[in-house]
Amino acid sequence: MFEIFTQLADWLVYRLMGLSPDTKLGDALHFFVEDVSKIYVLLVVMIYLIALARASLNVERVRDFLAGRHRGVGYVLGSGFGAITPFCSCSSIPVFLGFTSAGIPVGITMAFLLTSPLINEVAVLLLMSLLGWKFTLLYVIVGMGVGILGGLFLDQIRAERWLQSFAQKALERGRQHQQPTQTGPVEKLAFSERHRFAKTETGEIFGRVWKWVIIGVGLGAALHGFVPDGWIETHLGDGQWWSVPAAVGLGIPLYSNATGVIPVMESLIVNGLPIGTTLAFCMSTVAASFPEFILLKQVMQWRLLAILFAVLLTAFTLVGWIFNLLTPFI
Repeated sequence: MFEIFTQLADWLVYRLMGLSPDTKLGDALHFFVEDVSKIYVLLVVMIYLIALARASLNVERVRDFLAGRHRGVGYVLGSGFGAITPFCSCSSIPVFLGFTSAGIPVGITMAFLLTSPLINEVAVLLLMSLLGWKFTLLYVIVGMGVGILGGLFLDQIRAERWLQSFAQKALERGRQHQQPTQTGPVEKLAFSERHRFAKTETGEIFGRVWKWVIIGVGLGAALHGFVPDGWIETHLGDGQWWSVPAAVGLGIPLYSNATGVIPVMESLIVNGLPIGTTLAFCMSTVAASFPEFILLKQVMQWRLLAILFAVLLTAFTLVGWIFNLLTPFI
């Protein structure tokens, strides 16, 4: 699906610029071009399509289903949708914005945002070949559990009040959009009107976040691949209790997607890093990186970012400890 962005980066960095993929500069620049182009396309396409659908369809039934007595089902559906979509943490954000604009409850949207970078079908297949089906199944269950419980917790503390003002307004517009009236059904809009609405919303959101995509991915690219070889295994490979939170903290400045981090995971395990410590490091790299939080700052206030950050770090540390304890029995 995203091969065209890889090919674009190959052509621009390796052929046109003449850089070698074996150099850190070439690898970092390739990473930057591929991710920025992918996220820009996703921003435009996903926000436009969701806005177009929201203007075209009566979405309050879906929203009420997810927000009312079926809220628990909504967390599972949000997390499940995140698990089957091949998005990294940064490219999940356009979908997050679309869900918010559609009036979907924040907790359900966050269940998607937390799960999407952790699980995708390619990562599951690679992980199964590396660790076997038992570890892979447990990883999927834990990844979805992080999304479901995180979404539930954020709804309980009413996290929507800490969205940025434009995101709060988009959420409120989504809740009010196409509400039935006492005088009759909602009048359907012509395609030109729906297109105009979607185009305006896409332009507004893209105009707010495009520069932060460059900054966030640029930071990730600058750090990508620059950790000295063998450093992690040497310092965190003895399995002490503190090695798991240390691995989580080490993964924060880095950035990768679930597919790209699997080879890193394999290398770490082969070189003696405990499985739980490896998973904690890789989950932190994928779902709690600085680049992602730079982008999320555009839709969340600092308080919500800090809470989300604490939830993720706590969850990943617990996951690492649990997997290290269970490894001898699986």
